[in-house]
Amino acid sequence: MKALLGLIALASIAQAHDISSQVTWSREISRLLTRHCASCHREGGAAFSLTTFQQAQSHAKDIGKAVLGRSMPPFGAVKGFGDLRDDQSLTQEQIDLVTNWVQGGAPEGDAKFLAKTPPHEVTAKAQTKTGIEWIGGGAKKLDHDTTFVAIRAKGLPSDSIRLVAELPDGRVEPLIWFYRYDPKFARTYYFRKALKLPAGTRILSSVPDATVALVEPAR
Repeated sequence: MKALLGLIALASIAQAHDISSQVTWSREISRLLTRHCASCHREGGAAFSLTTFQQAQSHAKDIGKAVLGRSMPPFGAVKGFGDLRDDQSLTQEQIDLVTNWVQGGAPEGDAKFLAKTPPHEVTAKAQTKTGIEWIGGGAKKLDHDTTFVAIRAKGLPSDSIRLVAELPDGRVEPLIWFYRYDPKFARTYYFRKALKLPAGTRILSSVPDATVALVEPAR
């Protein structure tokens, strides 16, 4: 009898732990979607709205598939390859949160845990003003020292391409690794800090004939 009571007590503790640790819309998912998705997925945005629990729950399975396949949010570049800013792609921990929420039945949770700021209030980020483009790729070299603030795709024969800057002294500077890049989500990728490249630098690609535009600051 004592053993049975002990097992019942342990089961009750485990159940309580499962309930308290369950991923919910109110506590975790609403904040994550606001930060990474609501700039497009909102009323009047570029895609269907995901700012309320009802909206997100109706798309839960699709959200799970898109997040697990890293197709959403569509940053289109590998995190950590090149020093890029405004990276909206999810970490593995965040992906696990979303998939656990979907697999758990997409529960709403207690409304008291919702963030005080409404999900639809998304502030647009100011972008750095840019100037002329320098098209890099192949054997083309910079003919003078140049500073760049951003990079964008020009000709990508594949959706997964690594690009680096090979400096005259042989050092290599990672620029960007396009991964599952979709042209319909074309964007300008801004460097966290202005990139200064000396004359003689070449832009090398992992795929032949790939070209990018390195963008100078506005003058």
